[in-house]
Amino acid sequence: MAMAVKAFLLVLSALFPIVDPLSGSPIFLALTSEYSPAMRRVLALRVAVDSFFLLVGSYFVGSHVLAFFGVSLPVVQVGGGLVVIAIGWTMLMQKDDQPGSTPKALQPQDIGRRAFYPLTMPLTVGPGSVSVAITLGANSAHYYGFQPLIVVAALMGIALVALSVFLCNGFADQLARVLGDTTMTVIVRLSSFLLVCIGVQIVWNGLSALLSSVTFRVR
Repeated sequence: MAMAVKAFLLVLSALFPIVDPLSGSPIFLALTSEYSPAMRRVLALRVAVDSFFLLVGSYFVGSHVLAFFGVSLPVVQVGGGLVVIAIGWTMLMQKDDQPGSTPKALQPQDIGRRAFYPLTMPLTVGPGSVSVAITLGANSAHYYGFQPLIVVAALMGIALVALSVFLCNGFADQLARVLGDTTMTVIVRLSSFLLVCIGVQIVWNGLSALLSSVTFRVR
C-alpha cells in the first residue's frame, strides 16, 4: 500500500506542474472565444478525456511505441517543441477580437477535431508531459513490475490531473468575467509568449540530448 501511495504522489507531482492547467486556461479560452459557454464546457470535457487517455498511453506503452518506430525522446521533444512554438507565435501575433462578435455554434464533428489538436496535443499534453509520462512508466515497470495496486495508483494520479484540466478549462469564462477583458488580454499575451519560450526550451533540450550523443573522431 505504501508503494501505491508513493506511485500516486509521484505521478501527480510530476505531471501536474508540467500540464499546468491553471496557466493553460486563458489560452483555452482565447482559442474557444467564439463558442458558447455550454459548448466550451463540452469541449473542455473532451480535452480532459483525451488528455487522460494520452497520458495513460504514454505511461504504459509510450516507450514501446517509440522503440517500435525507432524514435527517441529527444526527437519527440524537437518535433513537439516546434509545434508549440508555432502555436504560441500564432496566438501572440493575432489581433484582438472585434467587439460585437457573437458566439458560434460548435458542431459535434468539430468537437473531436479541435479537442485533440491543438487543445489536447500539444497545448495541454505537450512533448514535456509525454516525455515525463513515458519516463515514469518505464521506471515503474523497471522497479515494480506489473502490480495491480501500482497500476491503479498511476491511473488515479493521471485521472486527477485530467479532472483539473476540465475544471480549469470548463470554468475559464467565469475567471475571465472576474478578471475583466483587459486583464485577460494581458494574461493571454503573456501566456502566448511563455508558450513560445517553453517551445524553444523543449527544442533546446532535445537538441542538447541529440548533440551529446554525437561522437567526433579525431584522425
